Amino acid sequence: MKLKALFLVLVSSIILSACSSPIVRDVRFDNVSYDPVARKTVVSAIDSRVQFKIVQLTQAIMGLGPDIDLKEANFVAREAVLFSMHLANEYKLVSPPNSQNVLVNTGKRERGLCYHFARDMSDHIVKGREFKTLTLNRAVAYQGKPLEHNVLTVAAKGKKIKDAIILDAWRESAELYFVKTEDDPMFRWNEYTPQTYTPKF
Repeated sequence: MKLKALFLVLVSSIILSACSSPIVRDVRFDNVSYDPVARKTVVSAIDSRVQFKIVQLTQAIMGLGPDIDLKEANFVAREAVLFSMHLANEYKLVSPPNSQNVLVNTGKRERGLCYHFARDMSDHIVKGREFKTLTLNRAVAYQGKPLEHNVLTVAAKGKKIKDAIILDAWRESAELYFVKTEDDPMFRWNEYTPQTYTPKF
């Protein structure tokens, strides 16, 4: 039964990878590191494209409610964008995303599935920090099914998943993808609840 399940995982991952892109490439960000004492992502240089994404996400978070604190919004935006890049280095990430899934599910990489990104981002951005104007939670689509997908979300304080923005580091291979949950063209999101199984996708 385990062999059959592994075979299905491999076949579906390969098919999905082939649909996404026939070329597998390493994903590496040489200018990003992590300061564990300050619990902050450090960049030696930041290009205009990355900076623009941080500004865009900050503005999107500010638009979630009338009382959002700019410093909190900017912190979450900055760390979501840059820490995703750091995780790519830590995971020895390859692109497209389903190629990383194949490597993880066959034991050639330890981490890099969507739930690794969601959990590690949550641990870094949320754990041990108090946000006065924001609520950050894990969200899941198709929980318990083969195409399960996990993300971190940010919303105005006290708001639910349906009013949040997803922070998806897996979908575009550590190039952070963000969109309001209700506007996501691919997934319908629900609040994540811990399960006793290990998702493969």
